[in-house]
Amino acid sequence: MRNDLSIGEVAKRIGLSVHALRLYEREGLLAGEVRRDDRGRRVYSDWDVEWLANCVKFRASGMPLATIGRLAALVRAGSGNEAERLELLRAHRLRVAEQLARLHDCLDLIDTKVASYEKHLAAGASGDPW
Repeated sequence: MRNDLSIGEVAKRIGLSVHALRLYEREGLLAGEVRRDDRGRRVYSDWDVEWLANCVKFRASGMPLATIGRLAALVRAGSGNEAERLELLRAHRLRVAEQLARLHDCLDLIDTKVASYEKHLAAGASGDPW
């Protein structure tokens, strides 16, 4: 990857729209200041792209924008607040782990029903297997 990527290049690399990237910037979700070139266009570094890719994953895991913003603010503030960053990440990890447990429970139910229907159809049985 190279430095000085345009907003369009970054959007394509991380799977967000240009509009979403501008929203992330307005909402303070970037961990660094967005630089501008001599024409005033946004210019992103490799580090910016890495941060944004992490933000996409955080959002996909259900992390609220406000929490991402708080984490970004802590990173922007520099060292000395690592314990607070860790606490934010641990709290979100717990929520994700709980969500995964619920999803595994749902998957177990679905697997049971799939097996039931497969057995029902393979046996040529009549009636509703539910």
